Amino acid sequence: MTLRHFHLSDAPGVNRLHRAVWWPERSPEGWRWLDENPARQALDAPSGWVIEDSDGAPAAFLGNFVQRFWRGDRLLYGATGFSIIVPPDRKGRSRDLIQAFMAQPGCFARYTLNANARSSPLYQRFGMTAWPPRTHGLKLSWIINPAACLYSRGLRSLVARAPRAALWLGEQLTPLHGAPSPAPMTLAGGVSLLDDLSDASPYSRFWTELRDQGRILADRSPAMLRWRYADPDLTTPPLHLVRRVGDRITGHAMAMLGKGNPIEPPVLEIIDLQALDHDRAAVRALVAALLRLAPGWGAAKVRLQVVSDSLLRDMGDLARKARREGGWGHCHAAFAPDIQTTEVDGPSDWRPTPFDGDYAFCVRPVPKRPPIPSGPWASSQDAPIATPA
Repeated sequence: MTLRHFHLSDAPGVNRLHRAVWWPERSPEGWRWLDENPARQALDAPSGWVIEDSDGAPAAFLGNFVQRFWRGDRLLYGATGFSIIVPPDRKGRSRDLIQAFMAQPGCFARYTLNANARSSPLYQRFGMTAWPPRTHGLKLSWIINPAACLYSRGLRSLVARAPRAALWLGEQLTPLHGAPSPAPMTLAGGVSLLDDLSDASPYSRFWTELRDQGRILADRSPAMLRWRYADPDLTTPPLHLVRRVGDRITGHAMAMLGKGNPIEPPVLEIIDLQALDHDRAAVRALVAALLRLAPGWGAAKVRLQVVSDSLLRDMGDLARKARREGGWGHCHAAFAPDIQTTEVDGPSDWRPTPFDGDYAFCVRPVPKRPPIPSGPWASSQDAPIATPA
């Protein structure tokens, strides 16, 4: 069984691997979009690796997502692994996949911010350490709809006892509306919707100021965000908020509506949360605005899956009111020798958010709900509901 680079022709086989573990599949256009990642092309890195079966089809997979980073004017590249799938009959081949990922050149960091509890211990065997040191096992969530969360917990208990129940349950807890409620143009705390991602926009000036602060930052330029928003598998456009002080943007938040699997409730996932150093209060204002908008988006909870010490401080009482999820080291990283600075385990000036990992394109989108019929049974209890995913 040969280890080789992933090719677009492998997409159907890799989707079969995803389907077997109940992970979201990508469309052919979605795989092509990932392959056209500008940062990957600039570094000439593979989109991933597969282990072939005897027929040359993918029998195991590990994806590779490359990003540009900046430390002031210094251009860096980092790579995050995603969707590592090794079936039981290929036990032990995860070692080959992770070694290939770790051996790729040109990256200041090779990391994952999205390891599950089962795979977490695996990464430490390959020179990756749980990082950031104090927050690698922490996720925050705010309950918006307790009834939906409780109902989902009951469904999970049912499926745990009778796995075949998942087949007839189908897609549960899908929002009734076809699209999120439109957000008001202005919210408390100087927060508003981002309405311009052009290269000469106020957001572009914010990105320049953010980068000039000198910390390690994943590329959040207008051009990169335009590429990210072009993901053809998105069913709901991201919610992008900014904090304005006068005519300047001083902070931004990006969130996406996701649904982990057919029996999970919709979750508004905070993908990014950034503020300039002179307005750290922007972080709390942006999170408060997301909590206010979440019910209109049909979200049962709001979640932030990667946090840093600075974000915890900036959120203040909102962080203290959040539920603590996680509990295992879901963030692991290995750094190039020339990038290690003041902390034993890595650079203290990198404050990752879910944006830096694979969350933006690995979050399972909320399935589109079919339109409410207008026929003779439109008000009947026999009317069709959401199509199973």
